[in-house]
Amino acid sequence: MDEVQREQEYVLRSVEERNVKLIRLWFTDVVGQLKSVAISPVELETAFSEGIHFDGSAIDGFSRIQESDVLAKPDPSTFELLPWTDSGTTARMFCDIHLPGGEPFEGDPRNVLRRNLRSAHDRGLDFMVAPEMEFFYFADGDPSKPPTPLDSGSYFDLTTSDVASDLRRRTLSVLEAMGIPIEYSFHEDAPSQHEIDLRYTDALTMADQIMTFRLVVRELAMEQGRFASFMPKPIEGLQGSGMHLHLSLFDEIGNTFHPSDGAGPQELSPTGQKFMAGLLHHAREITAVTNQLVNSYKRLVVGYEAPAWVSWARNNRSALIRVPVTKPEKTSSTRIEFRSPDPACNPYLAFAVILAAGQAGIDGDYELPAETAQNLFEMTVEEAESMGVKPLPRSLAEALDEMENSKLVFDALGEHIFEWFMRNKRAEWSSYKLHVSRWEMERYLPSW
Repeated sequence: MDEVQREQEYVLRSVEERNVKLIRLWFTDVVGQLKSVAISPVELETAFSEGIHFDGSAIDGFSRIQESDVLAKPDPSTFELLPWTDSGTTARMFCDIHLPGGEPFEGDPRNVLRRNLRSAHDRGLDFMVAPEMEFFYFADGDPSKPPTPLDSGSYFDLTTSDVASDLRRRTLSVLEAMGIPIEYSFHEDAPSQHEIDLRYTDALTMADQIMTFRLVVRELAMEQGRFASFMPKPIEGLQGSGMHLHLSLFDEIGNTFHPSDGAGPQELSPTGQKFMAGLLHHAREITAVTNQLVNSYKRLVVGYEAPAWVSWARNNRSALIRVPVTKPEKTSSTRIEFRSPDPACNPYLAFAVILAAGQAGIDGDYELPAETAQNLFEMTVEEAESMGVKPLPRSLAEALDEMENSKLVFDALGEHIFEWFMRNKRAEWSSYKLHVSRWEMERYLPSW
């Protein structure tokens, strides 16, 4: 019996022993919206052996009408109970999407990440990720009025009795019950903004955990009549929500980013330096994927603690990539922190293009540019450009222009997803350009 069969047997036993009444099979569309189909326990063996058939043409970015049939095959390693539902008698598993003939479906974001991870694994490397998840709690989700925060706290504030803190504590409990370990949690800088940091693991497991995390946070807020948002910039004049990613590569010996003995606490091995050089070199090309909304670019501006320039540094938090301090005895923690992604991205696609960019740096022996020691939050465009520091794309349209000409992103995503993503996001930008905002009415209507 192979590993997959053992995992399937474990799931079948668990479903019976824990009196599971419903199994939700999860997958995502191309933009990262979670999709679900529910089956009863009696259908589970068939789902494992044959998959669950559905019409892929009904899912954004999946099949065309003439090629609509696809199969959802549950991954038994992702089986978990949903503690907040029906006394824990509902479970979930993530699915891989296949064509009727059994081949992996090229429109499945999870398959895209698997393919890129397989390329790294063939070189003896495993891609490890730890995200810092930022989000807001609001009184409701009514888009017709400005969002109402639940507290007025700021960075690291201890608010013992407010609704938001209670929600965060409940969220931590549910995540731990689902096998998602937490590193830290605290109140972020803006009112009603919170951060929960997930402990590092392999990229595929982490992408699954991020999808679960977003659902748990929103479901538990709804239980209390509240609303949780991962929108990158929901409140004008305040900082937005990011998803800083701590990245490293491991081989059979250990962390390949860790330098030789005697190096400083913020030094990187040649492999780590080349990976970071690749990420910097291709940063503008991959930004449409890591920051996929029109709203994402209202966060990536100077003055709100988000990176706006393609740069790296050790202690400089205005840089796009930072090298955190590591303890000498903890070699596994050597990493880089990629600070531009936001929590509204599709994590499967984001991790795929990030890994592709880093691997390109290693394969191409990219040279790491000079460290940026200056505070980029206080520099003018002219000063930054005089130093040779390029800006990140300033709009979704600019990011798509960069992506459209990127062979690296095309190869990482595959033709199917690349072309659909471009069409979908161009349409999103065109729709945004037709919108007349309140700012325009207030600025121009009285005078013109």
